[in-house]
Amino acid sequence: MAVIALGGMVVAHSLRIGGYDLDDAIVRHVQQEHKLLIGQEQAEQVKIEIGSALEPPDNQQSEVAGRDLTTGLLRRLTLGADEVAGALRRPLSQIVDAVKDTLERTPPELAADIATRGFVLVGGGALLRRIDELLKHETNLPVTVAADPLTCVARGAGHSLDELTTLDRSRSGFRRLSPR
Repeated sequence: MAVIALGGMVVAHSLRIGGYDLDDAIVRHVQQEHKLLIGQEQAEQVKIEIGSALEPPDNQQSEVAGRDLTTGLLRRLTLGADEVAGALRRPLSQIVDAVKDTLERTPPELAADIATRGFVLVGGGALLRRIDELLKHETNLPVTVAADPLTCVARGAGHSLDELTTLDRSRSGFRRLSPR
């Protein structure tokens, strides 16, 4: 995550938590609570079908199949959306903490803009239901999900290659604003 101004990153924070970690959280939950071993692919499918960053208003369900850890036999299980939201709570709280840390390190010159405009979610994680609401609630800032969160970063990087000279000029001008 980053605060970007005048063509450069002012504050950045790297967090190694993404979609696979959310899938792992579901796998671990099913394993610990139901003694059923499911695969990453099934966990991802559950996340896509009924996963939510906040408790869902309607308790949708998704069925998974795996190996029962007590008998060794195959077994099916139905998971509720509220249970999946609970499984995702820990990795999502780490994301929220990192967003807050990034915002706290933002220079005061930019804080007013962020307070007014908020921030934009990009990447696959932005597709998780209600993640924008979670971040809005936790930061008290406007949160927008990018129109095409899966490809917008790559497309933006491609556009920036066309503007390298402009970016170099703006970066050298912005260095005077950023704290050392």
